[in-house]
Amino acid sequence: MLKLKHSMNLAEIRKSVFKDIETARNVKALEQVKGKYVGRQDGALTIILRSLKDMSPAEKKKVGPEANVLREEIEQALDKKLKEFEAVAASRGIDVTMPGKKVAFGHLHPLTLVEQKIREIFRSLNFSVVEGPEVETEYYNFDALNIPANHPARDMWDTFWVAPSQDRKPTTAETRRLLRTHTSPVQVHYMEKHQPPFQIIVPGRCFRYEATDASHEINFHQIEGLMVGPDVQLTHFKYLLTQFFQRLFGAGVEIRFRPSYFPFTEPSFEVDIKLNNKWLEVMGAGMVHPNVFKAVRYNPKQVQGFAFGMGLERLAMIKFGITDIRLFYSGDLRFINQF
Repeated sequence: MLKLKHSMNLAEIRKSVFKDIETARNVKALEQVKGKYVGRQDGALTIILRSLKDMSPAEKKKVGPEANVLREEIEQALDKKLKEFEAVAASRGIDVTMPGKKVAFGHLHPLTLVEQKIREIFRSLNFSVVEGPEVETEYYNFDALNIPANHPARDMWDTFWVAPSQDRKPTTAETRRLLRTHTSPVQVHYMEKHQPPFQIIVPGRCFRYEATDASHEINFHQIEGLMVGPDVQLTHFKYLLTQFFQRLFGAGVEIRFRPSYFPFTEPSFEVDIKLNNKWLEVMGAGMVHPNVFKAVRYNPKQVQGFAFGMGLERLAMIKFGITDIRLFYSGDLRFINQF
């Protein structure tokens, strides 16, 4: 056999190629064998066939026919092996020549999208994100927030109370447990362990026992906010809200305050935003009540601050034009896949 100046000659190719074809265990391995020997660019036999033009007439006469015969034998062996794989796959109900199924990517829930955006905005304004327990005590949910015992929120028709333990020991505000009706208890938890100045937001789930309709759910999410320091004023709050709502809904958003009442703030007010020439109520807020500061052993003559709370579902409904809060919890992929 004439020796050629290549990595492999015809005899070496013939010796190894059929063994490689026989030992291939799947279509991918068979494709690799094909590329190694008869690939268009770097196949060992392809290189020999391409070099025929540089050979002498005697070499061409000897190598050419033998190389072409070997190529046909290799292609036949490859085709036979592929059919074997196809036969095995067909017996298993799998067509290995079919393209793979397109992977279906999931979608983030619209509430997740809006919460991520809110976290991003407040972090850029130097707020920390804090979370707290969903099962609370009566003290943290009501007493420490200056909500008196005769307040309607304590009524069984507004609050999910957790049944006491079987030992029937006397319960107190510190031991009676409930599903939190708002995220405000985290304010108290945080202030008990930290000293001002600070500014935090508290995203989380809340629960209220009320009828479900297009704008009400027993399970919903709030974003609580709190900023406390020696000289925190409403002017700071107005600037903060302007920045927040303009980044969330667009530069043209206007805000306004309306007097209101909340037990844990004084003065208290509602916050409205103007979108598409229409005012919408989106938030309750106010300056932290002195009694709340006293509950966490702050001196209300030395510190002051503001607190605010907004419904995550309401903001998402406004942002995405959703008309029914129940869609968020329907589990309908036709709804989720839009986002």
